[in-house]
Amino acid sequence: MTELQAIIRNFKIVGAANNITPFGEGMINSTYRVTLKDADRQYVLQKINHNIFKDVDMLQNNIKRITDHIRHKLEEAGETDVDRKTLTLISSVDDKLYYFDGENYWRMMLLIPESKTYEAVTPEYAYYAGRAFGNFQSMLADLPGEPLGETIPDFHNMEFRLKQFREAVACNAVGRLSEVSDLIGEIEKRADEMCQCERLYREGKLPKRINHCDTKVNNMLFDANGNVLCVIDLDTAMPGFVMSDFGDFMRTAGNTGKEDDLDLNNVTFNMEIFKSYTKGYLESAKNFLSSIEIELLPFGARLLTYMQLTRFLADYLNGDTYYKINNPLHNLQRSKAQFKLLQSIEANYAEMQDFIKTTVVF
Repeated sequence: MTELQAIIRNFKIVGAANNITPFGEGMINSTYRVTLKDADRQYVLQKINHNIFKDVDMLQNNIKRITDHIRHKLEEAGETDVDRKTLTLISSVDDKLYYFDGENYWRMMLLIPESKTYEAVTPEYAYYAGRAFGNFQSMLADLPGEPLGETIPDFHNMEFRLKQFREAVACNAVGRLSEVSDLIGEIEKRADEMCQCERLYREGKLPKRINHCDTKVNNMLFDANGNVLCVIDLDTAMPGFVMSDFGDFMRTAGNTGKEDDLDLNNVTFNMEIFKSYTKGYLESAKNFLSSIEIELLPFGARLLTYMQLTRFLADYLNGDTYYKINNPLHNLQRSKAQFKLLQSIEANYAEMQDFIKTTVVF
């Protein structure tokens, strides 16, 4: 508590902290709720995971540009209570967007009051999520100036992920190659098609937009009445293809089983989640999307599931050096579950494409 109080004194807040408690369930940064003496406002203090976000200047400048632009859009639209509808960063006493204590990087934000998150994904909340993430991208489609920096370079670059996967196969660091030859064959069979976004981008046919890159339902805040307030957790917001954000939500929320489900019969693709999210997303986003981006939205579900399959299997071949595991076969089970989900998405792909065509009215 005393150490955290000393950190807080390096930010421009009025008053002394009298209560600092762990906050939220995030797995990347360490987060605390801060209450001040004799003050109504509360704050969020975070220790930034510098092992993942290596350029903190870029990270914080990205978030500042995003939140300032959204704030401007909300004010232009006559929105009220803007402080609850976008994040507000607190500057350090030396006018930086973070404080470095010699070892760790820290930041502070206003806590958005009377807000909550949801973990369960129902068709209703999938619709709200789609509308919110579509609106997030829509508001940022005209962000002026240079493109945002990549806080995690090549995060959703399929060519890069395949390169990592093939290096893992070639190295066979712990001798597991022979037991996964069938899965490797399935990955390679789809590899060329799965790299089409990068090719279309180089040909000038597919743009990059500002993506959130972690599109889960618990990365948005709701008010007491169930209305979306704002999208949060902006650390991975950076340039990307819109179908990647779309597919990331589908990969997680659309899975009827667990990411590491031992019973593969549990793992199928939930078309009701797909339809609800798609409806909400296109209501917010279709006005700024190109026809090729809309057409490729269902492909995004295949792409991100395939991408995660390659990442899990590469980690298994490398000896489990990246993802935390509960047992020696954990990454293999994750890989099998992702492949089963990919097969289910592929089985529903024609219906997904038809739904896009019937939903979009230009």
